[in-house]
Amino acid sequence: MTVIAAYLYRHGQRIRPVAIDERIDCPEDKSEFIWIGVADPSLEEMQTLQRTYGLHPLAVEDAINANQLPKVDIYGDQLFVVARTAHVEDGAICYGETALFIGHSHLISVRHGSARAHLMLRADLEAVPQRLAQGVDYVAHAILDFIVDGYLPIIEGIEEEVLAMEQTMLDQFLGRAEINRIFNLRRQLIRFQRILVPMQEVATKFVKIDLPCVDVEARPYFADVRDHVRRVQTMVDDLREILNSVFESSNLLEQQRTGDITRQLAAWAAILAVPTAIAGIYGMNFEHMPELKSRFGYPVVLGVIAAICAILYARFKKLKWL
Repeated sequence: MTVIAAYLYRHGQRIRPVAIDERIDCPEDKSEFIWIGVADPSLEEMQTLQRTYGLHPLAVEDAINANQLPKVDIYGDQLFVVARTAHVEDGAICYGETALFIGHSHLISVRHGSARAHLMLRADLEAVPQRLAQGVDYVAHAILDFIVDGYLPIIEGIEEEVLAMEQTMLDQFLGRAEINRIFNLRRQLIRFQRILVPMQEVATKFVKIDLPCVDVEARPYFADVRDHVRRVQTMVDDLREILNSVFESSNLLEQQRTGDITRQLAAWAAILAVPTAIAGIYGMNFEHMPELKSRFGYPVVLGVIAAICAILYARFKKLKWL
């Protein structure tokens, strides 16, 4: 395990580092608490945290396995929260997991596969001592808000790609690579939506349910997290509709362009059929042919061919087949 940070805080100020096996008795007013941040812990180290802070074994097991959907579990006077992080890697959305053990005077964050550490978040909170002094529930809100705010740049990046794809569709046929990308993005957005729905439920529980270690005054902050999740979810729904529209519109435009080409080919075939038919007739070995022995027979036949072709061309041009 990598212990990113482990400190004792009192009245919003960092007091000193603490060890993961160090138990500190804090006062009841929530002004003093321990915040421990770890990444990819081992079983032995999680068991040490479990013994030190009385963590529930089922919650510890979930935090180690890191394969849970977002949720909130209540174990006595403690909370266990699972949130899913997201980041883009090689053009695909990849997911991590952050588990929070929230007690009256401790908060333990366990990260797996997250591309964004909490060091900057911790520094921002430490820069506002009056906020940090409000207790572990406000720190939990800050972590959840930090995770949800990481969703927006991902969706905005996909949105720009989809809009560019939409413009390309209007200018030219979508190739096989673009079609594959459309279906790939649709799959990614569907999977992302499976994360957003339970994330919204997690934020809603903090807003509407009386939870241990969470003050009523902190609920508006979690409501803000819920609103951010809803915003991202709305954007995902819109992007899925746009992707469907791009694919369907591309098919319609391709059919229209194919129809235009087919009509043009048919029109030129009809025009070229006239000289082909006349030349074919005059290519037969008959003794008595119209204008065969006339001095001006050859130019007359060419003129007739040109006149008929011109009439057909004008007709098809009027019909917008050419």
